[in-house]
Amino acid sequence: MKRGSFKKTILITGGAGFIGSHLVRHLVKRYPDYMIINLDKLTYAGNLSNLKDVEHCANYRFVRGDIVDQPFVSDLFDQIPLDGVIHLAAESHVDRSIVSPDDFIRTNITGTFNLLHAAKTHWHGTTGGKLFYHVSTDEVYGTLGPEGSFTEQSPYDPRSPYSASKASSDHLVRAYFHTYGLPVTLSNCSNNFGPFQFPEKLIPLVINNIRNMKPIPVYGKGENVRDWLYVEDHVAAIDLLFHQGRRGQTYNIGGGNEWRNIDLVRLICRLSDGILGRTPGSSEKLITFVTDRPGHDLRYAIDAGKLRKELGWSPAREFEKALDATIRWYLENDEWLNSVTSGEYQKYYTEQYSGLKKDSSGE
Repeated sequence: MKRGSFKKTILITGGAGFIGSHLVRHLVKRYPDYMIINLDKLTYAGNLSNLKDVEHCANYRFVRGDIVDQPFVSDLFDQIPLDGVIHLAAESHVDRSIVSPDDFIRTNITGTFNLLHAAKTHWHGTTGGKLFYHVSTDEVYGTLGPEGSFTEQSPYDPRSPYSASKASSDHLVRAYFHTYGLPVTLSNCSNNFGPFQFPEKLIPLVINNIRNMKPIPVYGKGENVRDWLYVEDHVAAIDLLFHQGRRGQTYNIGGGNEWRNIDLVRLICRLSDGILGRTPGSSEKLITFVTDRPGHDLRYAIDAGKLRKELGWSPAREFEKALDATIRWYLENDEWLNSVTSGEYQKYYTEQYSGLKKDSSGE
């Protein structure tokens, strides 16, 4: 692919996933002078139908491939003159990491290494204006007691194969900065929510089960606390950090919305009952407490003061309004929910890209 008239060419890994698709859409629409390359393996959590509204834009290309495939990654950097990488591709569901940790080691560690190595090799001597931006999670910090918040100086203490694999990828990114001078920025975010999230995660799972009048599973007594960040606020922070974040620095991104799981589930039940016109309290009867998962961290909380102080970022959406809008989106898009829960969405790639090669970047 030639640069053509585009000011920058940015590779988004995992761009068909939940956060990735929101980021791709944001960048494609906000920066028509940027070419946005969406690289995704299209696993169960990658859904190209999330990007129907931008798939025909002149500054958007999709490439199907696996970051674990080192020759493929190297060839991609050979073929496309990249100015930046925003790396979101990851296995991210904690429960799956407990059952199948090997998938997390391959994708989150080996895949990140392959991207870093390709960037170092292809950007050697020309790193001015380049950036490798690594998106990570607050789970690398482990668990908190009832007080305090994670800062960028908090020690790493991962408790699951997922968080351990993300911690390892964070360390690799920093090592490439210190050892090779690769220009990098990192961010660690709290739990995201919003449209297009695969319904194995808590909020869309609860909404989908309410919709279908199925039991709502809650681990233990539901006392685990999470900080919630609306996905569009997260994307705005990524945009800001990509353009203005300091090289070699880490920034925490949090919503400042701490909720016990049980309290959040009850709020979703109350809001859903109102939207669906059901008798108040009817959805709450679906709550079913189940055996807690191993290594379940008690509490996460993010101190985003560094990002706020340096770049003036803060969440733009009030939590309950954003949650209400999210619930309405899922309930109004039951066709999308039915598609992802049945696996039908996986046909979209075949239908839309059946005539294209593995690299559908336009070459």
